[in-house]
Amino acid sequence: MSTVMNQRVKVEKTLTINKPVEELYHFWRNFDNLPRFIKYLKEVRVHDEKRSHWISKGFLNESVEWDVVITEDRENELIAWTSVEGAAIETSGRVHFKPAPGNRGTEVKTVREFTPPGGEIGAALAKPVIDIAKLFGEDPELQIKEDLRGFRMLMEAGEIATTEGQPRG
Repeated sequence: MSTVMNQRVKVEKTLTINKPVEELYHFWRNFDNLPRFIKYLKEVRVHDEKRSHWISKGFLNESVEWDVVITEDRENELIAWTSVEGAAIETSGRVHFKPAPGNRGTEVKTVREFTPPGGEIGAALAKPVIDIAKLFGEDPELQIKEDLRGFRMLMEAGEIATTEGQPRG
């Protein structure tokens, strides 16, 4: 679900992964791992248990960087983070880990929110920017879905299957 409310964009998705809660939580909690399955991230530099520096692939191959602080961390249950005050991108996220019914692995629910830069003008542009991004395959809802699917592939199979760079046929 993707919404633009009060100048804020919120996207959330849930996916079941056939691995124990503890394994998934600990892999995600090591933020160094995030660029392995979150496509827009180039690098995450962990400073300490609470703070890290994120570098993303920006528009026209320009990098965008910001600092993140963990706001809540409940082992094997929840990790929540937010960008620090004054960051280039005002963003937050959380990931919930819950045993799936019938002992079928773990339900992983991730929620990401951001405020478009530029105050009222940025907020007014948020919806059109999201619509334009969709034309280039960067729909926030699709992106979070692909990130979760990449996480599942990485955790279940040890690699992320891709067709990028392969000829069409």
